[in-house]
Amino acid sequence: MKGISREILISPNPKQQAFFESTARYTAYGGARGGGKSWAMRMKLVLLALGYDGIQILLLRRTLGELRENHLFPLLSLLDGVARYASTEKEFRFPNGSRIRLGYCDTENDVLQFQGQAYEVIGLEEATHFTEGQFSALTESNRYSGQMQVPFRPRMYFTCNPGGVGHDWVKRLFVDRCYRTGERAEDYLMIKSLVFDNTFLMERDPEYVRTLMALPEARRKAMLYGDWNAFEGAFFPEFDPEIHTCMDFEVPVDWIRFRGLDYGLDMTACLWFAVSREGTVYVYRELYEKDLILSEAGRRILSVSPEEGSIRYTAASPDLWNRRQDSGKSGFDLLHTAGVSRLVKANNARIPGWRVIREYLRRREDGTPKLVIFRSCKNLIRTLPLLRFDTNVIEDAADTPHEITHAPEALRYGLMSRMPKPVPKAVPFRSGLYTFDKPPAEEGYGQFIAY
Repeated sequence: MKGISREILISPNPKQQAFFESTARYTAYGGARGGGKSWAMRMKLVLLALGYDGIQILLLRRTLGELRENHLFPLLSLLDGVARYASTEKEFRFPNGSRIRLGYCDTENDVLQFQGQAYEVIGLEEATHFTEGQFSALTESNRYSGQMQVPFRPRMYFTCNPGGVGHDWVKRLFVDRCYRTGERAEDYLMIKSLVFDNTFLMERDPEYVRTLMALPEARRKAMLYGDWNAFEGAFFPEFDPEIHTCMDFEVPVDWIRFRGLDYGLDMTACLWFAVSREGTVYVYRELYEKDLILSEAGRRILSVSPEEGSIRYTAASPDLWNRRQDSGKSGFDLLHTAGVSRLVKANNARIPGWRVIREYLRRREDGTPKLVIFRSCKNLIRTLPLLRFDTNVIEDAADTPHEITHAPEALRYGLMSRMPKPVPKAVPFRSGLYTFDKPPAEEGYGQFIAY
């Protein structure tokens, strides 16, 4: 091609060659560790950029760090003398008018930056790290850009392993091949690649196979053999939006009300709870905002809580009681100063807390749920079914991607605050020849309690 000062020589293995040749509307490649996925994705997009004048290409990873390490640095080396890198726009510009733009979607709404734009080709690296909502939003940008002079069918390419927040939608489309209205089987192609197919890696690092062999059984099946059934699916399969959500209504004034708060600078998640006369817990309001310092978070909580005087308490993460070195004040102090009173330390035991949520999601004998969420609480409804099992800790939920964990954490804090406290045991008090359940009051002793 005119303007290129050097050649790029490649030697793909047969699976990578099949990936390069695919023109399917949606092509997924991989399914296990060590299959040469990232290299295949990079080279596929570079070949398209070189082969089609004016083609517009978008390459995405979930986080900026992954994007830099897996693609930006390798592409800077690969395309030196071939394409110019515009750092402000994070894109490689080719002499023939083609463009490869790099991006990431750390949070659910990061896909909105691509709305209204058009790319003939979109590549999702580690597609199972993206939610189905993000994937669906990106399909709207996968269309003819108007920059090409020859016909080209827009398409998307994916690399993926089992597990992750997007495990279910990738498995449904490319492995189980279970399609909904509007989806066509002929549009989806899966090219399964294992470490054994990657001759480059097998020759240079044969010990890597032993590393995969040493993984726990479920993870070994997934990462070595590409078994999509090895990982369990949703962490809360009990959650059913048809059962556990309802239209908003006016909460009766005599219902008990409280809050659960999970705070982080990256996200403030606060949930409002109300308990009906029958004992059903309703989540009737949520605050879900990022980049709030504690004082701002406190003011935002109050601004959306007109019934503040009726809130009995707010169960918040215990780390808010730690004093900060810069100010000497704790998060509790800052929230209290902002006007959020009656803060209590939440029980932040993870596995017991998840069990409590699971109990609330179970239906009573009459079929009614113990937990109901107002449909206006969109982020809790969105993130709760996205939680996945931690692959290393039995019964725990994975803490990545972090963006989806905040609302479930706040739910856990709130529901754990409803659990009955352990009954303290009285320590026998011995005095001379007599033993008392507690010291005699006239002697001025306080009761001995073991917690």
